Amino acid sequence: MLDLSKNYFELFGLPVSYDIETTALRERYRELQRSVHPDRYVNASGQEQRLAMQGSTLINEAFETLRDPLARAQYMLRFHGGEGFESDNETTKDTAFLMEQLELREALSEIRHQADPLGAIADFLDNVTRKLNQVISSMTTDFENPSAEQLEQIRERVRKMQFLRKLHQEAEAVEAQLEEELL
Repeated sequence: MLDLSKNYFELFGLPVSYDIETTALRERYRELQRSVHPDRYVNASGQEQRLAMQGSTLINEAFETLRDPLARAQYMLRFHGGEGFESDNETTKDTAFLMEQLELREALSEIRHQADPLGAIADFLDNVTRKLNQVISSMTTDFENPSAEQLEQIRERVRKMQFLRKLHQEAEAVEAQLEEELL
């Protein structure tokens, strides 16, 4: 039976690292899910069935956390620093970044009025994706042997990732609306 006390990395047999081999993560996910699949516990006791269900839930939660760069960073902050990350209550302290976000949001609101709005939104999404990937790549080295200072720097990067992710989602919604209007 699955050891429910393991952290997500131990559960998947992965080293504690921000840089994750996604292929290995997916393969291990499928293996673990097969090991706790309800069909394997049809004739088992009620307690074994409950443990299999708990294991399945843990595997799903761990997989979703480790495959998502933002959720993985938040998990690793808790793992290394012992503190939870209160995403709703924290915002970046980088005023230049905040100003850039205001400018990007203004640019997003004006995309509909461009001569080629679909091309403009595609470029906008590429730009935001590039910015998000820059933040993500910088975290890999920060998590190698994180000091208290680096953990605070990571927290700041996570705050920025949240802004960029939300902006990306809003841009995708605009893109979907534009595509719908053209159909």
